[in-house]
Amino acid sequence: MAVFELPFNVVDVSEHVCDRETCELVQQLPTALKEAALSYSFLLRYLHTLPIAEIGIPVYHEELEKSDGDEETPNFIYKSNTGEIFFHVFPDPEGIRDWLIAIEPSVEHPKFPMIMADIEEGLIEYTNELESTEGDQQLAAMLRWTLSHIFKQPVEMDLDEILALPKGFLGEEIEEEEEGLALSGAEGDSATSDEQNGSTAVAVVEKVEKTEAKPAKTGGKSGLFAPITKLFGVSKINLDIAKKYGLDEDAIEGIKYSMVREKVGMGVLQPLINDHHIEDISCSGVGQIFVEHKVFKSMKCSFGYQTHAELDEHVLRMSERIKKPVTFRQPVVDASLPDGSRINIVYGQDVSLRGTNYTIRKFSEEAISIIQLCKWKSLSWEMAAYLSITIEDGMNMFVSGETASGKTTLMNALCTFIEPNAKIVSIEDTAEVNVPHKNWIKEVTRKPKPGETDSGVGMFDLLRAALRQRPEFIIIGEIRGEEGLIAFQAMQTGHPVMATFHAASVQKLIQRLVGDPILVPKNYVDNLNIAVIQVAVRLPDGKMGRRAIAINEIVNYDSAADAFSFVEVFQWDPVTDTFEFTGFNNSYLLEQIIAPARGYPPARRRQIYSLVKRRARILEKLAASGLEEYQEVYQTIAKAIKDGVF
Repeated sequence: MAVFELPFNVVDVSEHVCDRETCELVQQLPTALKEAALSYSFLLRYLHTLPIAEIGIPVYHEELEKSDGDEETPNFIYKSNTGEIFFHVFPDPEGIRDWLIAIEPSVEHPKFPMIMADIEEGLIEYTNELESTEGDQQLAAMLRWTLSHIFKQPVEMDLDEILALPKGFLGEEIEEEEEGLALSGAEGDSATSDEQNGSTAVAVVEKVEKTEAKPAKTGGKSGLFAPITKLFGVSKINLDIAKKYGLDEDAIEGIKYSMVREKVGMGVLQPLINDHHIEDISCSGVGQIFVEHKVFKSMKCSFGYQTHAELDEHVLRMSERIKKPVTFRQPVVDASLPDGSRINIVYGQDVSLRGTNYTIRKFSEEAISIIQLCKWKSLSWEMAAYLSITIEDGMNMFVSGETASGKTTLMNALCTFIEPNAKIVSIEDTAEVNVPHKNWIKEVTRKPKPGETDSGVGMFDLLRAALRQRPEFIIIGEIRGEEGLIAFQAMQTGHPVMATFHAASVQKLIQRLVGDPILVPKNYVDNLNIAVIQVAVRLPDGKMGRRAIAINEIVNYDSAADAFSFVEVFQWDPVTDTFEFTGFNNSYLLEQIIAPARGYPPARRRQIYSLVKRRARILEKLAASGLEEYQEVYQTIAKAIKDGVF
């Protein structure tokens, strides 16, 4: 993959030898950046390539804040959540898109292709060990072990990496007559106490000589990890690659990193995929790669593709990696990456005039909570309280909006309000729904494979099957076609349904529902109780944001007038960036459906609004207490629902 010209002149440091005690650059660095650079040699190497006199020393952040995005000329280095990658944010001189430069341990070497060829040949000797793995985590751990042996190095790995090795890999006894390698804790017995205290443990392989006497059993970590050495023993290849090419320790670590990134990850895209600050990754053809950043918005990367052949080769390799290979016969692929992110690929210049393109929509491991959304002003506390009541009472709801408006994020957050003991079935094309409940059936569609005669398993099939699974709540990733009619039939049979939908207003939502290809009969539409309209908007300060601009209650369909009536209970004011409870004392669902179901007499039905106010205050108090993580919010609200205090 090509590296494009950076917005500053890179300093040639090929001849520079950095003495960390006397290096002028090291002494100039602020304390936090200096500590990071001295801990990660590749970061220090990168800093030496910067024209500091011209651009200044970057500001270092261990973690970014949203306010960092307000900087007009950002010059930041921040640490990725993976811990071993850094990113440099640098302003674009033209002021269009700022630069995002990945700082990785990978190295450049004039004989890099020859080095990789020798390593590939060495990996052949470890085919059985590598093929014994299951899943990316095991493969990555085993590959690091293997590369250490190929380079004839002691094996240094985090405890988590060692425990990721294949099942049974640690469970054999070493035969006493075998000569091999023994594992001991780093820094002697202190490693055992470190492990017990919860800190990171490191296993170090040291060669021992064969003795006549039976070796004493080692305690702690040595006894646990010693069986690993029986499988590996000494290196299986005679070639000393490090000596042959004059590789120092930093170069070896860089090659290991690159090897794992290519074999297990998505190549040079892996740092972007790993960084939780990045929402979307976009390649529109030959040229640079672009990202949508949570803090710095639209940015351009320092790398991309210079030729169509290079782009096609990388995309083919990616598609094979996710087991959804693209071909000229099947050029369009929607799939999930190993971390759950969605990828759409369009392959070939015959269907994409600028060449192959792809878009990756990142998947957050931890969903965003309803409290976080309220703090970000995506919706108000009263709106969250209102929606919690309607979900609790089994109202059917669509979260509707345009692409990338935050529909799925909001729906995931609202799942917190579903009764904790409910059985939930979710149905999706690509797995994005994140439900905190234990009794959750998670189903995804399956497309027919090329050359096979079966028709695959679609949304319609899964939704029809879900009705036989006795769910107490059905969640549909997105309604696009005939499954919409089944969803409305499920509503009619008493199954609460929540789904996302592509429509920018309640009027357009209804038009799409009753039109082709969904074709829901008009007299069915009022089974949908609530339409939340989620939109990406421009805020009063000129920035972009995501807001639930309206919550509408669908009342009924008047066949004589051929018209639908609905009540807008909440509305966003674009001038003040605030929300108005327009349905206060005028909500059809609260007064005519929910209040009677909760036992309110006709004369006191408007007291239901006090419940909305009370729940809004509870959510605000939870936020003030510092509670905002998704699982913590769910556990707290679930307990409050169970105790009857929410």
